[in-house]
Amino acid sequence: MTLGPVMLDLAGPRLTAEERERLRHPSAGGVILFARNFESPRQLLALTTGIRALRRPELLIAADHEGGRVQRFQEGFTRIPPMRSLGERWEIDAAEARALADATGYVIAVELRSHGVDFSFAPVLDVDFGSSSVIGDRAFSDEPDVIAALAGAFVAGLTAGGAASVGKHFPGHGHVKADSHVDVPVDERGLGEIEAADLQPYRGLIANGLAGVMPAHVIYPAVDGRPAGFSRVWLKDILRGRLAFDGMIFSDDLSMEGASVAGGVVQRAEAALAAGCDMILVCNAPQAAHEVLDGLKTGPLDRARAERMRGRGTPKPLRSDTRYASAVASIQGILA
Repeated sequence: MTLGPVMLDLAGPRLTAEERERLRHPSAGGVILFARNFESPRQLLALTTGIRALRRPELLIAADHEGGRVQRFQEGFTRIPPMRSLGERWEIDAAEARALADATGYVIAVELRSHGVDFSFAPVLDVDFGSSSVIGDRAFSDEPDVIAALAGAFVAGLTAGGAASVGKHFPGHGHVKADSHVDVPVDERGLGEIEAADLQPYRGLIANGLAGVMPAHVIYPAVDGRPAGFSRVWLKDILRGRLAFDGMIFSDDLSMEGASVAGGVVQRAEAALAAGCDMILVCNAPQAAHEVLDGLKTGPLDRARAERMRGRGTPKPLRSDTRYASAVASIQGILA
């Protein structure tokens, strides 16, 4: 049996009979968890164990667990500061900031892995141009070279902790004011300007093992009239071709308003896969999930790329991990 290309969400902290059936569908390949799916560390581990028992190979399990405003699991997890705090620390002591970024990635990975989650959709590689409220302090910095350095250390920490990394939102969401959750953002800049700033962090991280990329639901009309997540130009010509990325490409949530230009949800799914996405996300819309699973005609998920996203190693008890304890202390120092 193989995994399919659709990543789905769940309604609450426990699997329902309907959700079990949905996740066994041949087109399903993963689950993304939200705060509504979390009550406690013990409950989360029971939930992920149940998800893994549904099929072989096991479904991929992910979460948006970046830190700051976007941290799905709270009780029993280390509070992670927004990535902006690492960029601010860089201005004082670059070496310390790099070490803190590594520690942050390690803590996120170890805590997620110990609760059955394979990876987080992180790091955010957007450049903070001071325009986007939806990005804001989720960005490391307004300097592409600083983002590349800190995100590189963050990814190294994730890797050491057994979790893959996903850079987002390709090629960059930081220059537009509109929020793609509720609007269709348009970035009028030309390719040269985007290459000089937004693509710089991707170049460095792709060369150093970035496992996944999530494109933005943003239109860059000077390059292509379609949003990046539906654009062969951005995904195949630029990301796969020019930047030589060979990892997993995840669509952003296809139920977001920024995806509406591609039509109904099945048309959105087909357009994203045709453009070059490997896995598509359908969240917060159970009926849309049914429509995609029933209407999508596509092959299985690429096995090698899927395996790169799977959590690695057997998590050891957190109390026995001295690197983890040191990293937690470092992060708490940022928040003090």
